[in-house]
Amino acid sequence: MNDQTRAFLRERFREYYSRSKVFVPPGLAQREWGFIFHEESAGVAMRRHKAFNTEGELADYLRSMPPAHAYHSAAYYKHPQAPTMPEKDWIGADLIFDLDADHLPGKFTSYGGMLENVKKEIIRLIDEFLIDDLGFRERDLNIVFSGGRGYHVHVRDERVRSLKSPERREIVDYLLGTGLEPDRMFIRTNQRIDTGTSSIAGVWLIRGYDSVPSGWDQRVARYIVEKLEQIGRLPDKEAKEALRAFSLESKDVKRILLVARDPAQLVKIREKGLIELSGNLEGFFRSILAGTIDQFKVDIAGKTDEPVTADIKRLIRLPGSIHGGSSFRVTPLTRAQLESFNPLEDAIIFSDDPVRVLVTRPAEVEMKGKIYRVSEGVGRLPENVAMFLMCRGSADYEP
Repeated sequence: MNDQTRAFLRERFREYYSRSKVFVPPGLAQREWGFIFHEESAGVAMRRHKAFNTEGELADYLRSMPPAHAYHSAAYYKHPQAPTMPEKDWIGADLIFDLDADHLPGKFTSYGGMLENVKKEIIRLIDEFLIDDLGFRERDLNIVFSGGRGYHVHVRDERVRSLKSPERREIVDYLLGTGLEPDRMFIRTNQRIDTGTSSIAGVWLIRGYDSVPSGWDQRVARYIVEKLEQIGRLPDKEAKEALRAFSLESKDVKRILLVARDPAQLVKIREKGLIELSGNLEGFFRSILAGTIDQFKVDIAGKTDEPVTADIKRLIRLPGSIHGGSSFRVTPLTRAQLESFNPLEDAIIFSDDPVRVLVTRPAEVEMKGKIYRVSEGVGRLPENVAMFLMCRGSADYEP
């Protein structure tokens, strides 16, 4: 990026901050702030340890020194401007989740497709885990499109503010399904069942269904039923081969296939957590549990960024600011708004007016329902497309 490009971006960012309000987090005066500027070269650390007492001070700073990236701490401090972390005197911190499409499994043919996929994951994290399992209230969740490739959730619940890193890591472990073991998930019952010619005792129950099932208990039941339904629809030979993949002996394969083809048995598993089979099914349960975790977990290697959640001193992007790597708005959202939110429409803040640029790297850009395929050389592009390419280092401004 050359000097004239930096100057152009800085001025356009300044104009944005002069006319637009950012979304200031609660506890403004207790937050540490950090900024990366257009003048900084690649790899330069952000300028942090800033503090503001009022919204006006912050707004004046953004207008006078428009940054490429603006961040505030998840934490609250007594002395946020202190130059070292111990001197800041930590009070507490919001609980942050950061989902990035770059880390999701699978390949996507378009930027839009990648963003749509990560949106589905953030909705699942919010609805299934944060609200249903962990009991957070929707009003305590601040949802933000990061302006780049993902979403952030700021949990501002007094119950989590004082949690230290180990306790936050336990929340991550829950999202991962870490610590779930077959001998803790499946228990024998003393119930006897009639097989038609005899009765057997010691059938299995998914733990949790002996009281009030929730969370992972129900996911395990759901996974078992889904798998058995799929297998039950197969011809005998293929069905038996599929069941042997669950580390089952031949005699157990036949018995489980009968369950897989009995709708009443599947209802018992789904609604009561009751698996009416006796004997040692350790291998089957181990395979089932591993499959459940793999399907439903919010994966630290993919779907959620573990260090962000466990880090009580992390800086996170300021909602309403501009992402200097895309020129998109870091967009705050309600849960209802998230459903229809399209970053490639709703996070674009610059105009369609033509801007002259020198494209230095060929690129394909999705923007506002159009696809722009640009090749190297000088030309005119809509400002929003040109800004995106300049921010990504694929084009320079040509006066």
